[in-house]
Parts: sequence; structure tokens; C-alpha cells
Amino acid sequence: MNSMKKIAALSLLASLAACSTVGPNYNVPEQAVAKRPEAAAPFLGAQESVYKSEPLPAHWWRLYDDPVLDKLIEQALAANTDLRVASANLARTRAVLDQVEEERKPEVSVSAAPGVGRSSGVPIGSPKALPDKFNYDAGVRVSYQTDVFGKIARAVEAANADTQAAQAGVDVVRVTVAADTARAYADACAAVRQIAVAQQAVDLQQKFVALTDERTRAGRGTAIDGARARSQLAQLQAALPTLEAQHRVAHYRLAALTGQTPQQMNMNLLQCRAAPRVTKQIPVGDGAALLRRRPDIRQAERTLAGATARIGVATADLYPSISFGASVGSTGLLDHFGAGNAFRWSLGPLISWTLPDTGAARSRIAQAEAGTDGALARFDGVVLTALTEVESAMTVYARELDRNAALKTARDESALASEQSHRLYQYGRTDFLSVLDADRTLAATDAAWAASDAALASDQIALFLALGGGWEQK
Repeated sequence: MNSMKKIAALSLLASLAACSTVGPNYNVPEQAVAKRPEAAAPFLGAQESVYKSEPLPAHWWRLYDDPVLDKLIEQALAANTDLRVASANLARTRAVLDQVEEERKPEVSVSAAPGVGRSSGVPIGSPKALPDKFNYDAGVRVSYQTDVFGKIARAVEAANADTQAAQAGVDVVRVTVAADTARAYADACAAVRQIAVAQQAVDLQQKFVALTDERTRAGRGTAIDGARARSQLAQLQAALPTLEAQHRVAHYRLAALTGQTPQQMNMNLLQCRAAPRVTKQIPVGDGAALLRRRPDIRQAERTLAGATARIGVATADLYPSISFGASVGSTGLLDHFGAGNAFRWSLGPLISWTLPDTGAARSRIAQAEAGTDGALARFDGVVLTALTEVESAMTVYARELDRNAALKTARDESALASEQSHRLYQYGRTDFLSVLDADRTLAATDAAWAASDAALASDQIALFLALGGGWEQK
């Protein structure tokens, strides 16, 4: 009776102790960059008229109002191989979490050991051989590890944070895949526009070559004028192969992003003639929204939470580990199976402790604390990088808009100068070099304007990527 009271008292003591969990409780540290008010402030670049402070929509690519782009991104998010890898990593961390949570449950084992044998008669002084006997040993054992100091609770906390970090990792890949798909689509469409501009310059130059040859035959030009015109034509034609290669490569990138081989990609799928671009004000939100939205920030924060929980796991090794076990069974001769005198049972705790050798445990605590410091530094770095990327992308896009407007003006003026030069040359009012220079200027400014349009499309997508939208599955 006294022994039963002792067991009950020990059980009560363990239950009370289980309320205490060693190690630090996690909160985002006050010294973290994300806690600074400046991190949540409006963006500096938001003062530009091209931006507005409204929240970024979940599926930002729909701002382009392009059904082909919507379909391509939908396919990429369903079949991209990088997403499949990230999803597999998430499934693995969930399985680890399930394994750790199983530690909270009692462990049940069943044993059954029938046998036959003969004992030696010598120990009992028998001159004859003892008879063969069939024996057995069968029973059920239940053991339960009491989480007295919260080691299991902290392990579950860490595994749960790892799972949440893996989910954020999936979201990071979704954001990247959506942006990469939009960029490949924009590159393909921009290449079509640039090829058209380059081909138009070639066509105009071919007409000029024909006109020059005609003037030479009529005695109003020289052979050197024709050579110069054909040289200019060859230079313009040299730009086409590179642009055509860019167009085809963009298709191949789209194929890979959507889970297809280059042979499977329909090269006639894209009917666009210029890169898509949002011409309205772009919604960018503010720093606070960015901290909540960017999945890489969430991933770094969850990694920090897991590292903090592991301090508790390591700290628990400084304290005893207590398990309770109970077993019931029967051992005896097989022909007396279940006899009352064969019945057995036991109940009791198992306490293990490495005292006084705690050096290894303190070393593991120091390792966990260092890991937490590193995770905090990485968290700060991710936040700073996110803010820098957004501000930089906003600045680059705004300045490229200014450059694009200037290039359009230059292109319009160059077109007017080229047209007037051709008319004057046709009537002998100007020399050939003036016409050639005007055509070169037009070709260069036209190509630069088209390239700037392509850069604007790419800069827009880079901004959307920096803002971190596109992972929401709705």
C-alpha cells in the first residue's frame, strides 16, 4: 500500500512539473530590424506619381489584363519542377512533425515467446536427465515518457516552426515562378517588337540602297555612296539574328517553367506584338504590408522561432528524464498456460539523469544559442534586403520611364530628320553622308526606344517580385 502511495505521489509531482517548460519563450526580438518603425513606414519611392499606396493585389499579373499570360502562369504554378521540389520538402517536414508529436503518446509493445527445451539436472543434483518441457512468456508493456521539463513540447514547437518555414519556402518559389514566367513572356513579346523595328529599318535601308543604285546609274551618285548604303544595310541586318535568338530562347524558358520540353512548346502560342505593361499607377502598399506579405521574411522568422525552441530542447538535457511503465503477462509451462501462479505484473517509473556530467548538455545549449543568434542575423538581413530591393526596383522603374519618354521624343525627331533628308537628297539638295547619318540615328533611336520598352516591362516585373506578391492561393 505504501508503495502505491509513493507511485501516486511521484505521478502527481511529475504532472505538476510538466507545467514548467525550460528554455526561452519565443517572440520576435525587440532588437530585430522588423521591430523598427522605419521598416513599416511608407516607401521613399512611393512619392513618385507612377505609384499609389493601395495594397498589391494577390495575383498581380492580372493587372496586365492578358489572358495568355494568365494561362501561362496558371500552368507554371501547376507543373513547375522547382515547386514540386519545394512541395516535397514541405511534405518531409510535416512527416518530421508527425514523428515528434508521436513522442507525446504512450508506447505499447506486445511480446509472445513460446519455446521448448530441457534444463540441466546437475544444479539440482538429479542423476537423470530432466524431461523436455514446452514453455512460454507473453505479455503487454506500456511506457509513457512524462514531459517534465518540456523537452518534447519544445521539440514539437521547433518541428512546427520548421514546417511553417517550409510552407513559406513553397510560397517563395511560387512568387519566383510567377515572376519568371511573366518575365519570359515579356521577353518573348518584346523580342517580337524589336525584331519588327529592326526589320523595318532593314526594309527602309533596302529601299535606300535601291535608290542610291538608281542615282548612280543616272550619273547623280557615286559608287562609294552605294557601298556605304550597303554597309549600313548589312549592319542593320546583323541585329536580326540576335533578336530572333532571344525570341526563341524566351519560348524555351516558358517551356521549362510550365513543365514542358522545348519540343512540346507551341512556338505560335504567343500572338503578342509588344511586351505587356501596366500603364496605370502601380499599387505598392507600404513597409508594414511588405513585412507581412513577403514569404522569405516569413520563412526567416519561422526559422528563428525554430532555432529558439531548440534552446529549450538542449536545456532539458540538464534535467532528469522520467518515464512511467506498466507491464502485465504470463510466464510458465505451455501446458499450464494462464495458470494463476504464472501471472505477473509491474508498475513503476524509470528515471535517468547524466548528473554530474552536464558538460555535453551545456555545449549543446551553447550551440543552440549560437544558431539562434545566426537565425536572428539572417532574419534582419532578409528584412533589409527586402526593403532595399523594393526601393531600388521603384527607383529603377521610375527613372526608366523618364528615359523612355526622352527616347520616344528622340525617335520622333530622328524620324522627321530622316524623312526630310531623304526628300532633300532625292532632289539633290543635300549630300549622301547627311542622309546616311540621319538613317543611322533613326535606326539607333528606334532600337533604343524598343529596348527601353522591353526594359520597362522587365523592371515592372522586378518590382512585383520585390513586393513579394503572387503566392496566395485564391
